[in-house]
Amino acid sequence: MSYTGWLLPERDRAELLQRFPPVYHDVIAHHITLAMGVHELPTATIATVVGMVDDDEGIQALVVAVDGSMERPDGGTYHITWSVDRETFNRKPFHSNEVIAEIGWKPCWPITINLEPMVFND
Repeated sequence: MSYTGWLLPERDRAELLQRFPPVYHDVIAHHITLAMGVHELPTATIATVVGMVDDDEGIQALVVAVDGSMERPDGGTYHITWSVDRETFNRKPFHSNEVIAEIGWKPCWPITINLEPMVFND
């Protein structure tokens, strides 16, 4: 299934990895999803990291505001899945949105990041 969103440029990724060390073994820190099954590139090229969540059960994610909003068109929350524990907790990156909805997130000092609009193909 293809989806649109934004790739996190390597420079911004490296800086964020220093500020937010991954908690779990499987480091993702790759992209922000906009919509599934859509092939039109998004227009935003800048976002703001506004918070983080770690459920202590294998999911760590950064919460992001795109064009001033954290809410995706599908009702989910814009985020970057930061790290997961696939082995111990059997967690997958898509669990991030569920965790954010269930337990919320903690705010952080806002950090502006660059984005590369992209269509991803799994």
